[in-house]
Amino acid sequence: MCVASRMRAVISPLYLALMKPHLESCVQFWASYYKKDIEVLEGVQGKVTELVKGLECKSGEKQLRELSGEKEAQGDLIALYKYLKGDCNQVLRSVLLFPTIERMAQSPQGKLMTPLLCKLRYALYMPVYLLSFLPEGVKASLVRFALRGMKTCDESSITTSINLFSVDCIANILYMASQEMMKVVERDSTTIKQNLKKLIFYYGTGDSWCPQHYYDEIKMDFPDGDIRLCEKGLRHAFVLDASKEVAAMITDWLQDDLTKL
Repeated sequence: MCVASRMRAVISPLYLALMKPHLESCVQFWASYYKKDIEVLEGVQGKVTELVKGLECKSGEKQLRELSGEKEAQGDLIALYKYLKGDCNQVLRSVLLFPTIERMAQSPQGKLMTPLLCKLRYALYMPVYLLSFLPEGVKASLVRFALRGMKTCDESSITTSINLFSVDCIANILYMASQEMMKVVERDSTTIKQNLKKLIFYYGTGDSWCPQHYYDEIKMDFPDGDIRLCEKGLRHAFVLDASKEVAAMITDWLQDDLTKL
C-alpha cells in the first residue's frame, strides 16, 4: 500500500489500524529484553511518526502520544480508563474491537484458560526452555503448522510467533494473561454511559473471549449506543489475518469524524 499524504488525519488511522496492532501483539513490545528488539521497535515507530507533518521536530515520546493518544496501549480497558480519568477531551471516537472489558474468566475461552494461566503456567516454562534450543528454521516450521488454518498469514506474524519460544517472553505473556483473568471482572457501565456517544463497540458472533451474549446484554443496557455485531466471521485475533480488512472497515466508519480533525 502506498500513501502519499502526510496529513495526520490520514496517517493516524492507518497507524492505529494497521501497524499498532502488530506491535501490541508482538511479545518484544510487551517485554523488550534484547537491545536489537528495542532498536527495531523504536525504528519502526520512528519512521511512522516522521511521516506526519508537524511532528518532525518533536521528541519520539511526544510524537507517539500525539499520533496514537497513548504510548503503550494494552487493550480496550485502556480506552475506558482514559474516559474514567477524564483524559478524553480531544477524543472524537474510540473503537473497541472484540472488547474484553468484562468477565474474561467467565467467557468460554476464559473458563478453559484460567486454571492453566493462574495455577499451572509455571509447568510450561521447562518445555518452552527446551524448545528454545531448536534451530530457527524448525521453529518457523512449527509456527507455520500451528497457523495453517488461517486464510492468510503474513511473514511478520511468523517472525513474531517464533519469539514465543523464549522463556522470558512466554513468562510475561502468561503473567499478564493471568492478571486479566483475575482483574477484568465487571463491566464499567458508569464510564460507558458517560461517554456513550464517543464509543463504538464491535463484537463477534463466534468470539470465545467476549461471546455474543455479552453483546446482547450491553445492547440491552445501552440501546442508544453504537454497538455492532460482526457479520464477516472475523476472529478475535484479527490482526493475524485480517488487519487490512479491519483497517478499511474502521476508516469507513470514521470518515465523518476525521473531517473534524
